[in-house]
Amino acid sequence: MLTVDLEKCIGCGECEDACSFGAIEVKEDKAVVDLDKCTMCGTCVDTCPEGALELAKQESEASGINPDEWRGVWVTAEYRFGHTAPVTFELLGKGRELANDLSVPLTAVLIGSGVRQHAQELVERGADRVLVVDHPELEQFRDDVFARIVSGLARREKPEIILAGATAMGRSYIPQVATMLETGLTADCTELEVRKEDRSLLQTRPAFGGNLLATIVCPNHRPQMSTVRPHVLKALEPDASRQGEIVEITPTDEELSSRLKIVESVMEKAEGPGLADSDIVVAAGRGMESEKNMALIHELAELLEAGVGASRAVTDAEWLPHRTQIGQTGVTVSPKLYMGFGISGAIQHVVGIQGADMIVAVNKDPEAPIFDLATYGIVGDVKTILPLLIKKIKKERGV
Repeated sequence: MLTVDLEKCIGCGECEDACSFGAIEVKEDKAVVDLDKCTMCGTCVDTCPEGALELAKQESEASGINPDEWRGVWVTAEYRFGHTAPVTFELLGKGRELANDLSVPLTAVLIGSGVRQHAQELVERGADRVLVVDHPELEQFRDDVFARIVSGLARREKPEIILAGATAMGRSYIPQVATMLETGLTADCTELEVRKEDRSLLQTRPAFGGNLLATIVCPNHRPQMSTVRPHVLKALEPDASRQGEIVEITPTDEELSSRLKIVESVMEKAEGPGLADSDIVVAAGRGMESEKNMALIHELAELLEAGVGASRAVTDAEWLPHRTQIGQTGVTVSPKLYMGFGISGAIQHVVGIQGADMIVAVNKDPEAPIFDLATYGIVGDVKTILPLLIKKIKKERGV
């Protein structure tokens, strides 16, 4: 709970101004906290110039969990169709950073059939330990089985943080894990860091339709659980010299039992370059003004061998298919080069491109938010800029 040291408090009002929830009011020159409104976000603690506010640790009465008994960072590895999903390596990169900050080991949980041979790969990407659950019955993904295995391991080993990918697989079973462990889960995080003084995981994600970024904490329950969208975090380069412990776990018959039966798995074949995996992305926004102008976007993308993306306004207008939508409710990309034409830079879209190495933005509004994020910005009409850019590229290539 939030406490006030009345001897230190000078009634300056900084905490009252900083609180977005109206939970603090200065009365008779002292800060008074309304605990019914306080969300334990910690903003006031960081703001107080006198250090009069403190988030006191407390044991959860509802769950009977003492957070001090839970230690370690876990990443649930995703292995499907013969390879480890790239989001696993991205999570290990962030997990390594969090584990270092907390001075605890980083553990990867690898579940599947024939996965033992891939455990060392996780060590090379940052894991100190790998818990391998390898069984023929785990060849097909079944969410109830995976949830039962992960929650059982977590009860025994008590990690303080569990990270997973916000993929179709992660979104299917990780909420079940959180329910089984009676803890919270923050989905679709874009940023993670720890508050060292109380070991809280600060989980940032878009909220209220993407109109603001919320930082969420889980102060009284463990583990603290988050899913992170692919292509948001950066993976570490593999280090073949790293050594780690590989622990083989045998699942019980109860854990392997399932109400699901997989009848058939079908791999969909996509046409053209995959947007999420493209090194170059050319994206169109409302500033393109009409569907006929999309021909310029396609021509530039073809010249650059780029994936074609769009803002929600463009897909809602059906100028491009919905699978091209980039952002909070669409695809997340992390290309070497992202080029946005007529895109204002609403936070819903920015969430999907912040992993790009270089961002080039073209917009006729000099105050467009996209310019705050852009590496290079051009103020101008896209219908004028695009033909000039295409002409220049063709000239350089002798086309």
